Amino acid sequence: MEYPRNLAETPLDEAISAAPLAERYAERDVAALQSAAALAAPQDMTRKVLARARTLGDRYEEWRLDAEHWLAGLDLAPDLAEDIGSRRWFRGLATMLALGAFAFAFWPEFAPLEASSAMPESPAIRDEFRSQMITPLAFGADSGRRMGPTAQVIPLTSAPERPQIQLVMTLAPGDSFASMLRRAGVSGDDSAQVAGLVGQVMPLSEITPGTQMDVVLGRRPGPNAPRPLDKLAFRARFDLELEIARPLVQPAAEGAAPLRAGPLALQRNVIRVDDTPLRLRGPIGNSLYRSMRQAGVPGSAAQDYLRALNDQIDLSRDTRPSDEFDIILEYRRAATGERQAGKLLYAGIDRGGKPKTQLLRWGREGRFFEASGVGEQRRGLLAPVPGPTTSGFGMRRHPILGYRRMHEGLDFKANHGTPIVAVTDGRVSAAGRAGGCGIAVRLEHGDGLSTRYCHMSRMAVARGQAVKRGQVIGYVGSTGLSTGPHLHYEMYRGGRAINPASVQFVTRAQLSGAELADFRRRLQELKQVEVGAALADMAPLPTERKEPTREIEKVDLLARGAQPIPQG
Repeated sequence: MEYPRNLAETPLDEAISAAPLAERYAERDVAALQSAAALAAPQDMTRKVLARARTLGDRYEEWRLDAEHWLAGLDLAPDLAEDIGSRRWFRGLATMLALGAFAFAFWPEFAPLEASSAMPESPAIRDEFRSQMITPLAFGADSGRRMGPTAQVIPLTSAPERPQIQLVMTLAPGDSFASMLRRAGVSGDDSAQVAGLVGQVMPLSEITPGTQMDVVLGRRPGPNAPRPLDKLAFRARFDLELEIARPLVQPAAEGAAPLRAGPLALQRNVIRVDDTPLRLRGPIGNSLYRSMRQAGVPGSAAQDYLRALNDQIDLSRDTRPSDEFDIILEYRRAATGERQAGKLLYAGIDRGGKPKTQLLRWGREGRFFEASGVGEQRRGLLAPVPGPTTSGFGMRRHPILGYRRMHEGLDFKANHGTPIVAVTDGRVSAAGRAGGCGIAVRLEHGDGLSTRYCHMSRMAVARGQAVKRGQVIGYVGSTGLSTGPHLHYEMYRGGRAINPASVQFVTRAQLSGAELADFRRRLQELKQVEVGAALADMAPLPTERKEPTREIEKVDLLARGAQPIPQG
């Protein structure tokens, strides 16, 4: 049904006739609209819920994007390798430290967890377990000396003791003779008597560490009393044995210990010693050190031999494989079979059967001299410090004063505190501050030659002290007119500065007069020593022979052609 487009355009009578009809249409439309609204209400509710759900998702997405952009703008973890020192860099450093502190706050503990024991614990049970265990006494434990009693143990009224106790003591470095005896169980009175008896023969301080002593303690005179010292024997020197014992009252019976009583007495046993030097010779071959070791030269003597010859000649260029080494050293052999090698006496090299180099140790200082009596000639000088030279000898522009002046020495590059050594033997003539040279040490080497070492941080020698080649005399520093730690090294001849690099050899004074004659006489005596003669065993004297107790040893003695000692 169509409504009139405009009721005002219709005639009045038509409008009046159409009014009831319009009202009816309006009522019907309202009813239709109400019925349609009633049908559409559930659908609108669904659309509103869906719209609201989409709106929450969009809102969350928008919030997430905003948060992501905001956090990206904060830049909490910048690259610390970029823009070092900027505000952004310090912000990143703070973030790193905060995260590290946060991580350390949750660091786990490694302490043992306490848990209850599976079996009951009490002081009595703990002592029972401890009495049954054995732990090393060297670690300070006191268990293992006695065991806890069990049901099978029958208590005794008094436990028997050994009639004698035999011990072996060793004198440790830094230990004293009295404290060693006290630890062994020797009473104070016996220790004082032993110290007095040994002191009559030699000072107790001369007993070398490592000396082993056989100790025999006797029967206690009463309960809880210290055991008396029955016997003490040890090797006091290479040529002397000492034995301190009480007089023998009753010899040892079968299954029993000997009985000793009375005051302690000292018995000396002087050991026969042969001091013939040991001389060894052999071809040098491909390796001088290996050849000497194969010939039986001790390692320390071989090193002394190489060190002495290296100061005289160039071993790599001045020797040939066909040359022969000749070495003589102090050597002692005892009648009891012990042997002892000493210091190097003679070092030589022969070529074609004739001596090419001969060095003999001479004087109280033990220096080596040539066969002609001239002091050993050092092959060059030692470097005062390990390191390259940064400034040579000659004119240069001073780094501090700013003008050209003579640089009377060599500058060596070295770190602060590096040891400075003497380039050769000498005597300290000055030690202390020396103006722009700072802390300095001056050495006199004889024949008008002297050296000076400047800019030290501290000294290791004093004025008037004798020093040897390679000895530490001070440490690198930067005192005086110095731009940094280094060593300024000077050399003077006759009071005038010379270039240290131009000096090749330093020759010591030559022997003369009676000292030269004694030197040559000693050289001839050593040259007459037979090669390897000291390696033979010493023939025992009749008083040094002991009758063997076993028959098999007597048969071996007769097989070697020796006569047994007659009995009775």
